[in-house]
Amino acid sequence: MPYVKVDILAGLSTAQKLAIQTGITELLVKVAGKNPDYTFVVINEVSDENWGHKGTSIAELKKAGQFGAKAAPAPKKAATKVVAKSSPIKRGPANK
Repeated sequence: MPYVKVDILAGLSTAQKLAIQTGITELLVKVAGKNPDYTFVVINEVSDENWGHKGTSIAELKKAGQFGAKAAPAPKKAATKVVAKSSPIKRGPANK
């Protein structure tokens, strides 16, 4: 009987929470062969004031503009091509 608890910042819509519950259940069925009838997913929404990060609350970080900004995407690396070298077959005296 899987029991999955998800702690997340408050603000999700009902549809988003249902999608999380459905996705986690489907993953446990697919990967672990669990019966969805006995799988429980609990979403615990935590307010910004009650979630700490970097020694302060998320609410304070948001006020300071230090939380919620998306990170700049990583620069794309140039594609590299790997070429396998074949080594010559060495034949012993019996394999001539």
